[in-house]
Amino acid sequence: MKKIILLLGFLSTVTNAQVLNHKEGFSRQDSLRGTNNEYRSWWNVTHYSVSVEPIEKDKFISGNVIIKFDEVKKQHDKLLQIDLQEPMQVKSFVLNGKTINDFKREGNVFFINTAKGKIKPKNNSLEISYSGNPRVAVKAPWDGGWIFAKDQQGRSWMSVAVQGLGASAWYPNKDYQGDEPDNGADLEIIVPKELVGVGNGRLVSKKEKGDKTSYKWKVVNPINNYNIIPYIGHYTNFKDSFQGEKGNLDLDYYVLDYNVDKAKSQFEQAKLMLKSLEDWFGPYPFYEDSYKIIEAPHLGMEHQSGIAYGNGYKNGYLGRDLSGSGWGLKWDFIIVHESGHEWFGNNITSKDIADMWIHEAFTAYSETLFTNTYYGKEAADQYVRGTRKAIQNDVPIIGEYGVNQEGSGDMYYKGANMLHTLRTWMDNDQKFKEMLRGLNKEFYHKTVTSDEVEHFIAKSFETDLRPFFNQYLRTTKIPTLQIKQNGNHVEFKYTNVVDGFAMPLRLKGSKKVIYPTTTWQVLNDSSINKSTDLSIDPNYFIETHIEL
Repeated sequence: MKKIILLLGFLSTVTNAQVLNHKEGFSRQDSLRGTNNEYRSWWNVTHYSVSVEPIEKDKFISGNVIIKFDEVKKQHDKLLQIDLQEPMQVKSFVLNGKTINDFKREGNVFFINTAKGKIKPKNNSLEISYSGNPRVAVKAPWDGGWIFAKDQQGRSWMSVAVQGLGASAWYPNKDYQGDEPDNGADLEIIVPKELVGVGNGRLVSKKEKGDKTSYKWKVVNPINNYNIIPYIGHYTNFKDSFQGEKGNLDLDYYVLDYNVDKAKSQFEQAKLMLKSLEDWFGPYPFYEDSYKIIEAPHLGMEHQSGIAYGNGYKNGYLGRDLSGSGWGLKWDFIIVHESGHEWFGNNITSKDIADMWIHEAFTAYSETLFTNTYYGKEAADQYVRGTRKAIQNDVPIIGEYGVNQEGSGDMYYKGANMLHTLRTWMDNDQKFKEMLRGLNKEFYHKTVTSDEVEHFIAKSFETDLRPFFNQYLRTTKIPTLQIKQNGNHVEFKYTNVVDGFAMPLRLKGSKKVIYPTTTWQVLNDSSINKSTDLSIDPNYFIETHIEL
């Protein structure tokens, strides 16, 4: 009877627990997923060990996860939340050596009563056995899940892409970006012996198990849950190296066996990318875990130290220039963009995906910086301005907090043009570079908020940038400069701006600077006449209306 009473008491505790506040239009499940709530905040993940074996014909996987964690906050009621999305199932929970039967499932969440597990201040271990048919990706990586595909020769080819959807779509974990495992992760991939299993970090063992092979991979740096990825196929490996800012960086490439020659030629661009982005952003953040590109059955993803590549060994984005400027066909979009995430997204990670502009704006701008390195500033300017045609201005770039909700897709190219505007305003590329490198040093291997990043940039710039970031990140308004000219009499002001927005502007092809506000001002310059070009430098992302 004691066991039954305890279980009923536990279920009552969950039912009557403090209801998580969720915003209108979002569910409790959204809040449980997106919030560092009372079931998450008291414990900190230090390490994941994930083992997975897929059964391709059944689209089924089974495996085991060991989560190491520390207690960071005492609380009376230690319920622990583990995320695993339906229809995946847990077979067992073992906490610090004790099997735990006292748990409750609520949708995609398990609440575990940790009372019998005797929680310690440090080095707790939660072992979870799991299995099921994971969500299958419809159109990876955008509509994510497990990918059961075939290569060009009709052979098995499997992987995973779950950014946004979440790693809990296929293995149990604390599915919250704000808590990365401090000491990294291990990944074991068990596959039929004719296949190769590739993971993040470095290969530490390969063992035959009858008609199967176990590949074990190890990451020693913190890593986001959705970046822990198995790649399974008929892979061939070749290696290279790069002499970077922190010494020798191992380059490891895994491609389908019939694409080796193409890959050896195309992947030479990785060293060009590393040279450029180390210059702009600072040292590659994961020397200890190597740098890898792995051919994937989808377009691409920024999986830490194991970039997914599916760009067909073409320059551009599947052979297209997203900017329309011509410069985007000079280099491989996936190699540059997805690798750019190693700095922004993997090194610096947003705690809440509402702040994912931190990942995507800087990474989209890495395309411009790469172009700048090898083709010059004017080429870079043309590239980033060309991407403006992709901007929708549908909803703000920053999403809703606490409900696992991204903002607008404008986080990519509106975000990149916001950064280009800031760089244009700064008018000092050395200072701009120091700011980018400073971000990667200050927030090295950390999770952050938008406020922290904004404050750091403003401090580097020595300017109050709150109105600037509010304008571009938190509204859909594009600043509009109105100019009235009557002969040599010129008036100007901003419209469509937030309170306090007062970014100075340079005239096109000139060092002449004007200082608009939301009230009309007069440009007192005797050299101005009706034939004077009052166009603003086009590298500012604003609109201009001139009345003659």
